[in-house]
Amino acid sequence: MSEEAATQEVFAGAIGIDLGTTYSCVAVLQNDKVEIIANDQGNRTMPSYVAFTDEETLIGEAAKNQSAMNPKNTIFDAKRLIGRKFDSPEVRRDCENWAFEVVDQDTVPMIKATVDGAEKIMAAEEISAMVLTRMKETAEAYLGKIVKNAVVTVPAYFNDAQRNATKTAGKIAGLNVMRIINEPTAAAIAYGLMEKSTAKPKGKGKAGKTERTVLIFDLGGGTFDVSLLTIDQGVFTVKATAGDTHLGGEDFDDKLLHHMKSVITKKYKKDISESDRAVRRLRTACERAKRTLSSVTSTTVEVDSLIDGVDFSEKLSRAKFEELCADLFTSCLAPVAKVLKDGGVSKAEVDDVVLVGGSTRVPKIQSLLEEFFDGKALNKTINPDEAVAYGAAVQASMLSGVKSEVTDDILLLDVVPLSLGIEMQGGVMATVVPRNTAIPCLKTSMFTTTENNQTTVEFPVYEGERLMTKDNNLLGQFELNGIPPMPKGKAELEVSFNIDANGILNVTAQDKITGRKSNIEIKNDSGRLSSEEIEKMVAEAKKFQAEDKRRKESIAAKEEFEQYTYQVQESLSNPVVAAKLDTDAVEEAIAEGLEWLEENDKATKAEIMKQKKELERRISSMMAKLFK
Repeated sequence: MSEEAATQEVFAGAIGIDLGTTYSCVAVLQNDKVEIIANDQGNRTMPSYVAFTDEETLIGEAAKNQSAMNPKNTIFDAKRLIGRKFDSPEVRRDCENWAFEVVDQDTVPMIKATVDGAEKIMAAEEISAMVLTRMKETAEAYLGKIVKNAVVTVPAYFNDAQRNATKTAGKIAGLNVMRIINEPTAAAIAYGLMEKSTAKPKGKGKAGKTERTVLIFDLGGGTFDVSLLTIDQGVFTVKATAGDTHLGGEDFDDKLLHHMKSVITKKYKKDISESDRAVRRLRTACERAKRTLSSVTSTTVEVDSLIDGVDFSEKLSRAKFEELCADLFTSCLAPVAKVLKDGGVSKAEVDDVVLVGGSTRVPKIQSLLEEFFDGKALNKTINPDEAVAYGAAVQASMLSGVKSEVTDDILLLDVVPLSLGIEMQGGVMATVVPRNTAIPCLKTSMFTTTENNQTTVEFPVYEGERLMTKDNNLLGQFELNGIPPMPKGKAELEVSFNIDANGILNVTAQDKITGRKSNIEIKNDSGRLSSEEIEKMVAEAKKFQAEDKRRKESIAAKEEFEQYTYQVQESLSNPVVAAKLDTDAVEEAIAEGLEWLEENDKATKAEIMKQKKELERRISSMMAKLFK
């Protein structure tokens, strides 16, 4: 830190940062007003680009402007790598479109670049930290004070690993990340405050109604979120969320790029894939054409001296663009239908459909949404590029304790996307936190031992909607040791699921008798599920509901059978009973019963109960000797 910076006053509040895949934005609330802060170029949003040259490190506009000349050392889309695994399909697919190199380091995707003349391997967090640092510096230049605290936004479907990685990036940038909040929730704050400022009559169209049901449709450069919220007198309650952490404007660019590559191959018999510079220049032209087509119906993709002296020029209509991206555009509607169903809300009950993210400017996206909502006009009152940073700044001000009329009476309630629970005996999922539970939250449930004198219990933690854990996703597991030896089922083991406001999960198990504890913070090294996998799980949960019910009944019957055998065995420990009974015959009958259970793992409830009755009949006939 410079001597001048060391003498500067520290800003008492906190800033809000929208760390975007393609563009980032910073804002601050002061003097009862939210300010979107422009950088030294006069721009209110900055490209999330970092470039390394022989002389310096470039960030933002300067990095993007020289990307065609320096493609291998110009890094972008770091958000698409953050918190992911190298072998994930998304990472492998993206690597095909990037000129910079991504290498595998202990399953983590690392970025390779030449920095100061030497090869350097960097994590995605480091690149994101550089972007955050520039956001911090932009705010400090505007405020004239040192900034320490910030709220940073992430897609609603970001998992624990991705949220933790984002916090790490903030720490590297010298920021205390006070809170990680979901992008659509931040946008909802912006919408809610702007609606409040326009002083719309309460209950517009619905007499006496103060609550508004709002759907936030957030389609950015690299991620897509849909959230359903209710807003009632400053209380923002998320009812349901869905989306895709790997869908956005960059994917539309990829479609155009691949199309133009094929045009060049056909037209000029040339393959530009071997030239990173040519591909970068063509990609930039495709992105420019995509933006232009939002306001006109046709344009031209032009690149002078693209390859081997060829001046490339190709007409592109909006209709052709829509045809190329048809599958991506249509896929945006499935999460919309999902959140309505999960939230128990009909299309007609949605008061506003709010557009957030630059990619919502695509006319076809808007027309598909309007058609889906039966012609309902979309709400475009908030700036799609700035709304997330705006909401983050409001939340930042609230957390820093700075008093403002803007933040009076605001309360945020977000949700978890999938049910969370523990695996029980028989591979059954015991749900502790149901899907769409408001966060932050603390939920507890009691468990016990499954064997006599058991001193250690393992706690596998799962997410999903199916009854059997084999059909769900393992997040992690830990064990609790030092449980006093006692009969099966006597131990009292309390398991707590604590989900903080950042959506990060901590699971703790405590033996209520000894007070011993063990816990795990779910980092989820294996990577959480994609939105497609989540949707598949929910669909399968309904499809196999009947099957799950039958399995549950058979497991309960099996436990009842086993419990009966334990009771009989316990009675044999009584000397009076043992003296009058043929204990060997009883033990043999029990062993045969348990052996049958083991060999008939898929037996139905009826079959198990029939076998239990047969065993009871045999034991009863032996017990009858006690009364002779």
